[in-house]
Amino acid sequence: MRTGWKNPQPQPPVRSGRGASLARKWVQQRHLQTMALLGVVWMIIFHYIPMYGILIAFKHFDIIGTLSSAPWAGLEHFRAFLEDDNFWYIVKNTLGISLLKLAIGFPLPIVFALFLNEIRSTRFKKSIQTISYLPHFLSWVILGGILTTWLADTGMINQLLLAWGWIDQPISYLAEPSYFWAIVVSSDIWKELGWSAIIYLAAMAGVSTDMYEAATIDGAGRFQKMWYVTLPAIKGTISILFILAVSGILNSNFDQILVLRNSLNESTSNVVDIYVYQVGIQQGRFSYSTAVGLLKSVLALILLLIANSVTKRVNNTSLF
Repeated sequence: MRTGWKNPQPQPPVRSGRGASLARKWVQQRHLQTMALLGVVWMIIFHYIPMYGILIAFKHFDIIGTLSSAPWAGLEHFRAFLEDDNFWYIVKNTLGISLLKLAIGFPLPIVFALFLNEIRSTRFKKSIQTISYLPHFLSWVILGGILTTWLADTGMINQLLLAWGWIDQPISYLAEPSYFWAIVVSSDIWKELGWSAIIYLAAMAGVSTDMYEAATIDGAGRFQKMWYVTLPAIKGTISILFILAVSGILNSNFDQILVLRNSLNESTSNVVDIYVYQVGIQQGRFSYSTAVGLLKSVLALILLLIANSVTKRVNNTSLF
């Protein structure tokens, strides 16, 4: 007879299936999952729960009362905005400034990144990068003060133009409505050019060097490499950023325009965001301003869907 043999104890059944797999992954990634969960909770608290306030656009809301007790107004506030005497010139200013920023400000960072990518001196390249994206870290309050000083009658711009003989007398640029769009677009490019180029430079860093070597063997020059190698390699990044830029075309950079506008250039500086601020905050018409903001968000969503569909058909790149 064999000695030392023991009857084996029955083992508990091993869990199998998708539930066990998810539980095992949760245990293995518990630290990352906890961090992600905190982000989800933050988004729910500050992005989804406040969406209940959209009801203000459909009610006669009074700050003294509550949202639930406010009487329903339906689409009255939307209709009032569309019938407002200022509607068309506000839309004209908003679209004019935004379309100029899109037409000029969107391709310039791409061109800047292409040329910056061709610089071989690392020290010189880093110096140009630092100088170009430094204005991004300054608020529009600071930059607005700088621009106001430069564009004054006795400012640097007038002094230089007078010294070069390009003008006969000083010009009050911020007092002339005809100059406002150009000032807003050019100052926005000055502030964001270098920062916007960082994304394109990161995309260019992922382009295989074998493609450039093959282009060199075929006799391609630098401009040909940029056109036939670099640009096609980053077209996905360009498409995604273009979609986001189109969706934000109704945003005219509230901070910038609020700092640079005044009563003399009001005819070209009054955009949707400024109008909502004046009506909603200064006049206390919260339901009306909420309706205007909601209408702008709906139009932005429509533009996003259109831009996404167009880029998907053109180069098979889209957000969804």
